[in-house]
Amino acid sequence: MDNIIRVITVFNKRKADLKEYRWYKILIRYASVGRLKLMAWSIVRAVLIIGISFIILYPLLMKISMFFMDQKDLYDRTVKWIPKNLTLENVKIALEYMNYWHTFMNTVKVVLFTTVLQTISCTLVGYGFARFRFPGRSLLFSLVIFTLLVPPQTIMVPLYMNFRILRLLDTYWPYILTSATCMGIRNGLYIYMIRQFFRQMPKEIEEAAMVDGAGVFKTFYSVMLPSATPVLVTTVLFSIVWQWNDTFYANLFWVKNQVLSSALSALTDNYQQFLRITEGIHEFSPVYRSLLDNVGMLLVIFPLLILYAFAQKYFIESIERSGIVG
Repeated sequence: MDNIIRVITVFNKRKADLKEYRWYKILIRYASVGRLKLMAWSIVRAVLIIGISFIILYPLLMKISMFFMDQKDLYDRTVKWIPKNLTLENVKIALEYMNYWHTFMNTVKVVLFTTVLQTISCTLVGYGFARFRFPGRSLLFSLVIFTLLVPPQTIMVPLYMNFRILRLLDTYWPYILTSATCMGIRNGLYIYMIRQFFRQMPKEIEEAAMVDGAGVFKTFYSVMLPSATPVLVTTVLFSIVWQWNDTFYANLFWVKNQVLSSALSALTDNYQQFLRITEGIHEFSPVYRSLLDNVGMLLVIFPLLILYAFAQKYFIESIERSGIVG
């Protein structure tokens, strides 16, 4: 009888061990499948990132390659990326016929004026929409959003005529007035961003400041504004980039003066006019025209690349903390 009991006990133990082993095999199988899925997703993600990065960087790398390329290399089929005849002659031509340093200073002045004024005005308007209740608030904010949908070309003629009547063309005043009144480039977006940021801040902060005797303006600039650094950094960087690359307002407000974007569009025409007068060449190669355009583009975006190299950390942090997505 004892032997029978011992046999049954051993059998049950082995049976339990087999069940545990079976579950162990199932767990190992699922773990292996999960590891394979994770590895496959990592590979797909790496391929997507590399592909998207290549699409983004390819034009820039091509422009850098053409920056030092001689005209002879354009017709050499063996030259793809690295020029055989390194030269800076194209850079000298672009600097001269874009009047680069003069237009560069004009662009810096315009960008500084507009960025400071747009940041101040849009912050005040966005804070007002976020923290105050007044009649017509929803309607006015709807009109702000509507400015994002309406292309600026629809108001081009009246805007030009108004500043022409006031004799403000070819001055900085059109930029100053439009920026101070929240009518500059993408100002509706800045107001929306700032309004959403201030709406997320708790009311208890304002109430505590008012209990301590702070008024509306003191609460704004001493309590609320320091907390809005992320969205303000985002607004400043967006304003700099969009104003730097603007051609619409530059061609509308300035007839005689130029900024870098408008000087770039006239680069090849100016050089062709010089060749026509001095050497009697009425038309030069479209390929070489494209090369000069690429050199000029790189000269225009080079300051922005330097800015991004130093400000990318703050830019990414401000995007994350301000909650901008999409």
